Amino acid sequence: MSIEVKTTCPYCGVGCGVIARVDDHGHVSVKGDPDHPANFGRLCSKGSALAETLDLDGRLLAPEIEGRPASWDAALNLVATRFAATIAEHGPDSVAFYVSGQLLTEDYYVANKLMKGFIGSANIDTNSRLCMASSVAGHRRAFGADTVPGSYEDLELADLVALVGSNLAWCHPVLYQRISAAKAARPAMKIVVIDPRRTMTCDIADLHLAVRPDGDVALFAGLFAHLAKGPALDQNYIGAHTNGFAEAFAAASSLTMADLTDMTGLPAMQIREFFALFERTEKTVTCYSQGVNQSSSGTDKVNAIINCHLATGRIGRPGMGPFSLTGQPNAMGGREVGGLANMLAAHMTIENPDHRDRVQRFWKAPAMVQKPGLKAVDMFQAVADGRIKALWIMSTNPVVSMPDADAVKAAIAACPFVVVSDILRDTDTTRLAQVLLPATGWGEKDGTVTNSERRISRQRAFLPAPGDARPDWWKLAEVGRRMGFAEAFAYASPAEIFAEHAALSALENDGARDFDIGAYGDIDESGFAALKPFQWPQPAGTGRQETRFFADGRFYHADGRALFVAVKADAPVRVTEEFPLVLNTGRVRDHWHTLTRTGKSARLSSHLAEPFVEIHPDDAANLGVGDADLVRLENPHGHIIVRALLTARQASGGVFVPMHWTDEFSVRARVDTLLPSITDPVSGQPASKHGAVAARRFAAGVYGFAVSAAKPSGLDAAYWALARAEGGWRVELAFDTPLADVEAWCRAHFALPDAAQILGYSDRASGEARIAFFHGETLLLALFLAPDPVSVSRNWAIGQLSEAHADSRTRFAVVAGRPGAGRSDPGATVCSCFSVGVNQIVAAVRGGCGTVEAIGETLYAGTNCGSCRAEIRGIIDGCQVAAAE
Repeated sequence: MSIEVKTTCPYCGVGCGVIARVDDHGHVSVKGDPDHPANFGRLCSKGSALAETLDLDGRLLAPEIEGRPASWDAALNLVATRFAATIAEHGPDSVAFYVSGQLLTEDYYVANKLMKGFIGSANIDTNSRLCMASSVAGHRRAFGADTVPGSYEDLELADLVALVGSNLAWCHPVLYQRISAAKAARPAMKIVVIDPRRTMTCDIADLHLAVRPDGDVALFAGLFAHLAKGPALDQNYIGAHTNGFAEAFAAASSLTMADLTDMTGLPAMQIREFFALFERTEKTVTCYSQGVNQSSSGTDKVNAIINCHLATGRIGRPGMGPFSLTGQPNAMGGREVGGLANMLAAHMTIENPDHRDRVQRFWKAPAMVQKPGLKAVDMFQAVADGRIKALWIMSTNPVVSMPDADAVKAAIAACPFVVVSDILRDTDTTRLAQVLLPATGWGEKDGTVTNSERRISRQRAFLPAPGDARPDWWKLAEVGRRMGFAEAFAYASPAEIFAEHAALSALENDGARDFDIGAYGDIDESGFAALKPFQWPQPAGTGRQETRFFADGRFYHADGRALFVAVKADAPVRVTEEFPLVLNTGRVRDHWHTLTRTGKSARLSSHLAEPFVEIHPDDAANLGVGDADLVRLENPHGHIIVRALLTARQASGGVFVPMHWTDEFSVRARVDTLLPSITDPVSGQPASKHGAVAARRFAAGVYGFAVSAAKPSGLDAAYWALARAEGGWRVELAFDTPLADVEAWCRAHFALPDAAQILGYSDRASGEARIAFFHGETLLLALFLAPDPVSVSRNWAIGQLSEAHADSRTRFAVVAGRPGAGRSDPGATVCSCFSVGVNQIVAAVRGGCGTVEAIGETLYAGTNCGSCRAEIRGIIDGCQVAAAE
């Protein structure tokens, strides 16, 4: 009997509702939940492909100690014993937890309770430090609490939406769809994109400000000074509800237009155009994301933006306000339970003795933390220098995602005792652990998450936990019991933990704290099972309500006022003569974090299948780099090798590299190895958007491309990158010198049967070689080698893994590397949702489809998540230009 379960997507902070259907045969399909207020049925490419990521391939299914399977009792007893012994000998600050925005709120809550109330240290931090800590710090400085004022509806009600450091089309696609639809319905609505790169989000922009890296503080300080002198200034609001205006204005007003053009890299005409548009548009929302947060001046950027909204009183009313777009699915839930090293549960603060006392009484905690702990970068430095001697990492991969990642790898490897909880057996981080604990994944977990608009939703299980996998809250509670705190950690279900979390939020809360979900403090199992998405606050005794903050001028500083923050406007320069290119890192459309989930999907891997560097054509020409060449990026921290993608969307003088690729998927592409541990002085968030590198062409002797039914192993090549493909795997290769024996190399790395039939081709004059292995009618492996990057159509070659090859004609077509007569080549994937390639779109344009909408009607491309619509429009424009020449 089939079942349908309403749950929540595990990717970004939009928090989309998903309906998962499990049919009679156990097959899972997903669709958007039309009733969920975050997405109203929409899903992005990643969410649409969730069912493709649920296989058990590579899963960690049992606890392990030193690489050997162990019982839960043995593993948990060892963790509890080693942590207790380390604390007894070296004190509570000698241990640490490093957790994740992938955890559910209930997991997060138990981890923080154990560390901050019972171990007695605040050395628990999260990978959310890498994405949202500057927003937290900026909110707390301005508002007195980590409060997101508005809701998603404001993005549709606004007359002006400024997107700062946010490639919304690729990183929060459903919100991009909502804004795009609102603009289509109200063409007078204006969109401004502020980003060094001309990203796909610019497709709907009326104005793109290609700001210099870290020039945002100067831009918004200049805007604040401009507003302070004009009619948009709300002096009544400022006088009644804020402090610090004079000091903030004094700091900003010293900036001249010459200063602004120098610091931002923008022409004065564009700056004035943006200032005038903001000034005259009351309904303005300023959305910001990683381009703001991941900066050594991230907190000042946030406050520079908030200053502009406070100055105009444009906050907390429909269609108005600053809006932080959260990166992870539960970074907000983690913040609510005190997931950062400098916070307590329920938005209380460690520095406040009344808050510490309140939490200690509620938890009956014997060792309440007295001071903030180590933030992520400092934590791993403490692991490196031996101050932290026992470390538990949960649901994250810091060997890939932390700055100065090779140093982090070395620190973890040298740590006396490392525990890792994860769903996968082999990651860059798990291989460094003494103890591995199998975790439940999406579809198996049960609990809650909070999205960017403060909406709490349920993640519900619809699959059984495989093997011995267990929820993280259960593991933490079991360790707490074994450390002697049985009564405090006697949880039987996530519903009990959520109820305790809700009750704590309401404790002695008369409105002095923003976070209050006391209405659910006595929720039972059936109530938790049926819980519908709701937006906090929801105090006890109130009905369900949708809420904006601060329109009434009531803030959470002790005096009830907001604070203007005097920010320092500068634009640091990190490039040098030796390392002249600015390094920017971030996400791509169809992948997530370190590929542990999206890397399982062939469809999601089809758009951008290998690590790459975006580089401006002028910079590439100066370096002698051609499109699809390999490039070595280097600085004193290390080097990586990635594919060149030449595009004018990237500003000259800088490069962009995605952060997803790991040592599991490429030979050397962990881009965070190149980022120094420079952090914001307030938030501790690393500056992941502003490094410095040198680039040069990686001169390979031979390039290769392969499609294989089996995953390769032990690849010995100067460069390799692999990705899932329909029917198997795709592999990009490069070698320093030609292979002496191509067949032997293939057999060494691709697990080919001895009886495989071989068809090959070699041309010494051109340096090209091809070899294919068949078993019956099935293609097992095809390898294409050439002195230049191989020009074989990837999608066509991948398709041959699923074709029957019963006759010599089709087999020779494989070796030839092109379709035979009457067969088509879809070309490189543009639309992942419907697997539509560029050649199919070009053919449709030539057949009369002259608009994105017409392409959608014909091929469906661009009609699901919409993230490819800008790329489709570019193809249409290119075809029309070519036809006119």
